[in-house]
Amino acid sequence: MTPKLKQELRKILTGIGIFFVLLILDKTGAVPVVFHNRLLSFLLYLIPYFICGYPVVRKALLGIKNHQPMDESLLMVIATIGAFATGENSEACAVMAFYQVGEWFQSYAVGKSRKNIADLMDIVPEEANVERADGTVETIDPDEVSVGDVLVIKAGEKIPVDGEVLSGESMVNTAALTGESVPRSVHPGEQVISGCINGEGLLRVKASKEFEDSTVSKILELVENASEKKSRTENFITRFARVYTPIVVYAAVALAIIPSILTRDPATWIYRACTFRVVSCPCALVISVPLAFFGGIGAGSRNGVLVKGSNYLELLARLDTMVSDKTGTLTEGNFKVSEILPAEGVDPTELLRIAALAEGMSTHPIAVSIREALSAASDFEVNTRLVTETENVSGQGLIARAQGKAVYVGNAGLMTAHSISFHKAQDPAATVVYVAEEQRYLGAILIKDQLKPEAKEAIREMKAEGVRNIVMLTGDRQSVGDAVGKELGLDTVYAELLPQDKVSKVEELLKGLDQRGHQQGKAELAFVGDGINDAPVLARADVGIAMGSMGSDAAIEAADVVIMDDDLRRIPLAIRIARRTVGISTQNIVFALVVKILILILGALGIANMWAAVFGDVGVAMLCILNSMRLLRIKRSIGADQ
Repeated sequence: MTPKLKQELRKILTGIGIFFVLLILDKTGAVPVVFHNRLLSFLLYLIPYFICGYPVVRKALLGIKNHQPMDESLLMVIATIGAFATGENSEACAVMAFYQVGEWFQSYAVGKSRKNIADLMDIVPEEANVERADGTVETIDPDEVSVGDVLVIKAGEKIPVDGEVLSGESMVNTAALTGESVPRSVHPGEQVISGCINGEGLLRVKASKEFEDSTVSKILELVENASEKKSRTENFITRFARVYTPIVVYAAVALAIIPSILTRDPATWIYRACTFRVVSCPCALVISVPLAFFGGIGAGSRNGVLVKGSNYLELLARLDTMVSDKTGTLTEGNFKVSEILPAEGVDPTELLRIAALAEGMSTHPIAVSIREALSAASDFEVNTRLVTETENVSGQGLIARAQGKAVYVGNAGLMTAHSISFHKAQDPAATVVYVAEEQRYLGAILIKDQLKPEAKEAIREMKAEGVRNIVMLTGDRQSVGDAVGKELGLDTVYAELLPQDKVSKVEELLKGLDQRGHQQGKAELAFVGDGINDAPVLARADVGIAMGSMGSDAAIEAADVVIMDDDLRRIPLAIRIARRTVGISTQNIVFALVVKILILILGALGIANMWAAVFGDVGVAMLCILNSMRLLRIKRSIGADQ
């Protein structure tokens, strides 16, 4: 709790304490001389009234001065003046005191919600230690770091910009960015992102981005702009309050004047009008609904999900179809040798050695995966000087002359073209590389893009959250796409697509979704991707979800939701947060309107008094605020039960 909130709470409690003392003395008749004197009673009740309500009175007067009088402060002041005028001093004081209690709860709730986002501000490093060419270390502002600078990051310091670890090993705390409390181990050659805190080791990191382009800067920019994009519910409540407030003011005036003229009992009808005015204050709606969405955005940021606006929370809550890219999203994006199938009499390591020798100069991911597999299996190092010539055969593979012999490494088409007899591998999910030396078939190497370990669980959780249709779009072969789709339990797979084909396919899915209520805002489509070529599709979908850690800047810029640690299980968590946010805001609206309408009717009929009006206004607002604050408890350690 901030010092300002503590000071306000002390004032309110002091005012309420004095009020209750006066109320007891008044109702028990302990000091009849004082409380039977209307002027003295009025002056005594003004003490707690101004202790609690001075900020409200001041705000109301400033509103009149600035020609913006129609707000809840002025309405509360008018209602309490009316109560004082009819001799209901205790009730006038109670209205102001408990209204301020409601305002304090609002400030406290907003502060708690903002804390999740304010914590992000703490991840901004204040300085960066740059190693110069002469070996000295200079401390500079992170804004002055250039790409290629070598940073020295000591234990406990924040990483100022994104970069690659040159030397040192450490455990990096990513909790501020991803919500995960378990530190991540980093070694030379690995990427680290700005805003994380270095553990116990000393790291030397080569800057790969300037500060303004780094992860920490983009996060802050996204979060700061999130509140500008209002949900339809928030916009409705804002418009509703603008129309509703003048109507109830005029209704209260009419209730005070017209029956007073007819019955010649102005005191009764002014009191009823004041009761009507107190309970009709729209603060429960105006406060609690935006607070619910703000809390949802805060809960998301605390769990490693950045939502660029509350309107996207509403869309996520109605998600019907999830469309995903394959490579780098559902899969690791790194090819690895999954199986070695040597011909009879051929050693598996020898098969890898010959293939790696032929592929020694290639930078193709398949060639890299073969060399990595050989390195893991033996101490053999590829000597490219043993290869005298290499010929790439388009669409088939390559032919190399290694140690004086022709080596064929490629697909079935290469083997067939050179009349080499081979055994066809039967794994539709794998890229098969056949290897032959001269005319002798040596065997096959199966290479797969590994599925992300959490992908299957994430898909299952999305279905549990009510996502009806999960679709995968990929440029890979249909057989590979079908195999991945079957393993993950996807509903539909579209393969062999170019980037522009993906946009067309999403538009086609959106048209199909129209029949299930898309145009009426009852069913929405999201796309999740990470590459530069995904940016157009992310922008076209109702909700674009980008992988923030390893995703491209273009994808993050085009997306509406960013998953900070690339863990797919954050997506069903985001859907859960969105649905709970919308559910809580709906509960607040229904509860507030039903209670207020009931007390308005009873107050106009003289059945409900000012105390009921206090509950109808302050009590309802506090209950709605407390209901919204339930969102702050959403916290999940990914991979464990909530």
